Amino acid sequence: MIIPAGSAGPEPHLPLGAGAEFDAIRAMLREWGPRASGIGDDAAVLDIPAGRHLVASTDATFEGVHFRREWLSSEEIGARAATAALSDLAAMAAQPLGLLLALGVPESWQSELVELARGVGASAARAGCAVVGGNVTRAESMSLTLTVLGTAERPLRRRGSKPGDLVYVTGRLGGPGEALHSLQSGRVPAPAHMLRFASPRARIVEARWLADAGATAAIDISDGLGADLAHLARANGVTIELDVARIPCMEEVTPDEALASGEEYELLVTFPPTAEPDASQFVARFELPLTRIGVVREESGEPVRAIGARVDPARGHDHLS
Repeated sequence: MIIPAGSAGPEPHLPLGAGAEFDAIRAMLREWGPRASGIGDDAAVLDIPAGRHLVASTDATFEGVHFRREWLSSEEIGARAATAALSDLAAMAAQPLGLLLALGVPESWQSELVELARGVGASAARAGCAVVGGNVTRAESMSLTLTVLGTAERPLRRRGSKPGDLVYVTGRLGGPGEALHSLQSGRVPAPAHMLRFASPRARIVEARWLADAGATAAIDISDGLGADLAHLARANGVTIELDVARIPCMEEVTPDEALASGEEYELLVTFPPTAEPDASQFVARFELPLTRIGVVREESGEPVRAIGARVDPARGHDHLS
C-alpha cells in the first residue's frame, strides 16, 4: 500500500459527478485502489516532514514523439511515462511524496485509459509514490504529463562536483537505444534490449544509497550518457575525462552506441576520491552494477574528453532538434 509521507494512510476520495470524464476517472481510481489518495479536491494537500526540502519535477510524454502505439502496450506507455518523471526525483535523491497525472485523450484512446493507469500505478508503486491528483481532457493526440513531488533532507544536485572527483554510473547501458533502432528499422529487438526500452526503472532507493555514501552530484541518463555527462560537466564548470573502455554496455552494444542511448534512467554520480563508494556493497544490495567510468578535471574547453577509443562523447538527444 502506498501512503503519502506524513499521513496516517490514503485519504478517501470525494464523490465525483456524472459524465464520461468522471466515469473515466472512477475507472482509473478503481485500478489504482490504495495507490491513489484524496482525489476529488481542486488540489492535493500533502505534509512535508520537518527539516526536509520539497523537490518537484514535471515530465511530458507525447504520442509520435516519445512513443508509437504499435511498439508498446498501453500499460507499458503509462509505466514509461511515470518512470521518466520519477527518475528526476531519483536524480535528486528524493523520497517520492505524490504524483499528479494530466491526460490528453483522443477518442481512439478512451478505451485504453485503465491500461495506461495500470502502468502509471505500477511505476508509482515501485517508487513508493501515491497518485494524488491530475486532470483529463480531450486532445488531438495522446499525451501524459506527470508532475512528481518528493522530499529530501539534502537534495543531490547536478552542481557539486570538483576536479579530482570520480564519475560512476549505475546499470548497463545501450539497451533502449538498440531497441529503438531495431523498431525504427522494422526489426524485432533483442529481448533484453526490448525489456530495458519497455520497462525502465527509476533508481529511487539506489539514489538515496549513493547520496548517503557521499555522492557530490548526480543526473539521470535520459538524453544519453554522452549528452548527460556534458550536462553534468557544464553545470560544474569542469571537463569530465571519460574512460570509454570502462562504459558498462549490454550485450551486443558498443561503447559508442551506449554513449548515445537515451531513456536509460540510470544514474550518473560523482564522488570525492577520499570517499569512493563500495561497488560490491551496491551490487549486493541492488543486484545492479556500479561502475567507475571517469574523472572530473579542470575545465579544458570541452565538457567531455574521451580516452581509450575514438568516439564522439557529445552524441545524445536534443528535444528541439
